[in-house]
Amino acid sequence: MLIASYNPRELGDTLIVVLAQDTPQQAHTVRDGIARIYDPETEKTLGYNFLAISEILPAITGNGQVTLSGDDVAALNQALEDAGFAGELVAETASRFVVGYVKTATPHPDSDHLLVTETEVADGKTLKIVSGSPNMQADIKVVVAEVGAMMPNGLIIWPGELRGVASDGMICSGRELGLANAPQKPGALILPDDYQVGEPFDFDRGQTIFTA
Repeated sequence: MLIASYNPRELGDTLIVVLAQDTPQQAHTVRDGIARIYDPETEKTLGYNFLAISEILPAITGNGQVTLSGDDVAALNQALEDAGFAGELVAETASRFVVGYVKTATPHPDSDHLLVTETEVADGKTLKIVSGSPNMQADIKVVVAEVGAMMPNGLIIWPGELRGVASDGMICSGRELGLANAPQKPGALILPDDYQVGEPFDFDRGQTIFTA
């Protein structure tokens, strides 16, 4: 997993790379303008902060999540190795926002407003996702933020548990996806039937779903 974000207006020329979910205890080591954040108990790397990223990736732009090319990741790995760290970054190009199909939606055993869904995504894979959307039901197409997705507001989706039931992803509303004219209230975005299950969600097309 590799989630990268760049927010020069708020954080200066720093690229934040997240590799794993936060742990209760964290430590960091800084070398040559690169900070490695890790779990001191397991030594597992949680992420890196590249504190002067324009020196490594001069063409970097954006404000929020950024997609790194294979060449970008190779340059970052070289910088890590030059600083004495492991060049452990692996490029990811697949979208974590996909069209899903809600196969079943059953009442949560310990909640009067949550539903436990079995939602199909790419290649026939089915995810168990707990949803509190008031319009949740079976036999609809939705947008699924899979584990590792970064929402437009910066929230990262991790495996979770809601009232004792595991949940691997999130079924999104138009508001959560930042779509133009989306209703400012809870409710899953139900997609038109011509969307194909498993395909990456097209945010540009999504901006036309709601009319003013």
